Amino acid sequence: MIKMEDKLAELITGALAELGVINVKVSLEHPAEITHGDYATNVAMVAAKAAGKNPRALAEEIVAKLKQGNTVEIADVFIAGPGFINFKLSNAFFTNALSESLDNADAFGKNETLANTKVVVEYTDPNPFKEFHIGHLMSNTIGESISRLVEASGAETKRACYQGDVGLHVAKAVWRLMQIRQSMGSGEFRTHVAEVSGFGAEAYMPKVYAEGSRAYEEDEGAKNAINKINKEIYKLIGSSDELNSPNPISSNYRFGKEWSLNEFEHIYKRLGTNHGPEKAFDFYFFESKTGEFGKKVVGEHRDIFETSEGAVVYKGDEAKGLHTRVFINKEGLPTYEAKELGLAQIKYDAYPYDTSIIITGNEVNDYFRVLLDAMAKVFPELAPKTEHYSHGMLRLPTGKMSSRTGDVITAEALIANVKARAIAKINNENFTDEEKSAIAEMVAVGAIKYSILRQASGKDIIFDFEQSLSFEGDSGPYLQYTYARTCSLLKKAGEKKANALAMTSSEIIPFHKYILRFPEVVLRAQEAREPHFVATYLIEIAREFNAFYSNNPILDGAPDEPYKLALVQSVSHILKCGLGLLGIEAPDRM
Repeated sequence: MIKMEDKLAELITGALAELGVINVKVSLEHPAEITHGDYATNVAMVAAKAAGKNPRALAEEIVAKLKQGNTVEIADVFIAGPGFINFKLSNAFFTNALSESLDNADAFGKNETLANTKVVVEYTDPNPFKEFHIGHLMSNTIGESISRLVEASGAETKRACYQGDVGLHVAKAVWRLMQIRQSMGSGEFRTHVAEVSGFGAEAYMPKVYAEGSRAYEEDEGAKNAINKINKEIYKLIGSSDELNSPNPISSNYRFGKEWSLNEFEHIYKRLGTNHGPEKAFDFYFFESKTGEFGKKVVGEHRDIFETSEGAVVYKGDEAKGLHTRVFINKEGLPTYEAKELGLAQIKYDAYPYDTSIIITGNEVNDYFRVLLDAMAKVFPELAPKTEHYSHGMLRLPTGKMSSRTGDVITAEALIANVKARAIAKINNENFTDEEKSAIAEMVAVGAIKYSILRQASGKDIIFDFEQSLSFEGDSGPYLQYTYARTCSLLKKAGEKKANALAMTSSEIIPFHKYILRFPEVVLRAQEAREPHFVATYLIEIAREFNAFYSNNPILDGAPDEPYKLALVQSVSHILKCGLGLLGIEAPDRM
């Protein structure tokens, strides 16, 4: 269909040229009503002024030129309204296109628009010593899907995770760890962790951080000690010998960081972010490195940055709606801004990208606008390569969460909750407990991911447990169930062959046409960096399939049985591939 759209645009451009009209952009789209044709263009209305003609009159001339060409793929060209030109494609085009998509199933849905380019996608970014909460789950889901869409468009794609392993939150956790470990021996400490943490190590570090955070706010002595530890950690990271020394700050820093990172890897595996042989991401960047380099970069560009009240700031252009941001604070420490500035170059040194895509929450939108403005002056070659996409918040009906107080919904807690509900919905007695658990895991993760990806990424989401797990309607489990249904049908078909050319009806049904739009949808989603286009399309195709299946016996031995099998086979591939682009596993039995 993408090739056909290009061909139609070329034919229209040629017709306009024959009429003396050039340099007009031709746009084509699918009419909202399938009865209005397969493609429509408003080019006559766009070009009417340049041609000095009435739009409908120009449309009639264009149509006359197009009909002279007698293109076999076009069954009819007609005018609608004030000058829209509509195209109806031939039955032969649709049956041949379906046949070709089945013959080249592995390539169907993919394109080469980003071939020979290098793209790095940075997402998730959980901070060691803190929890992997549902906000990180949202970033991971969106970033992983965008990575897969970019890959499907031919780019060499690398995934990166950027994490804050320095800063006040680290000092708070290290201070509390030091207190706990000083009061007990090494073996006793391990036992203590197991007893205190009901969910394993992942829950322990956030608890330690929350306790340190409360002490920082309520105890002046603790606050002073934590501030001192914070400065010491920044000094330690500049020397590998000191960082690896047995002193309490170093040893507790190493202990907490390693523990957190190991638990994050466990979560990544559950979420399907497991692209390396041992670890989930291709690159791991840490603020302990980017901060040191970022501070150096700011120091080397004092013509761009200036001193204000003891800090080094970047004054944003008010005419652009940019505000002033601190890059080096009064303590002489780099802020997030300086670290992010350093990261841009460090990332490029590790992987010379053509495009760097960064996924964050939308609470840092204003900060990123200032950062990119500063980057354009410091690293003018990197700023144009950098794309920032933000998402809203994922909330539960219970409301907001806080890392500081420890009142946080972790990703694993949400998955566990949804999985328990999914298990209750699986009533297939043919499944062993192990199979039921594995399917429930796929359903739970799929339900959460689809709830995130079903709408534009900038909006907040209130997670609805019932809706997300529904096997009917707009949900991940509905898509997974539909895929499993296609697998069951194809299994029953056995050795029977699919054949798209065995159609016996005189008209192509809309369902057949929707199937062939899959590559267009993938391309649109990639170009917009918006996975929700794929999610919406999959729901539509699943509904079309289920309606078709309800009204048409498939394995009936009729002359068109091979054609109907071709439709089923194609939908099965699209659902599996499409769900894969969303980062959702598709079980073949449910």
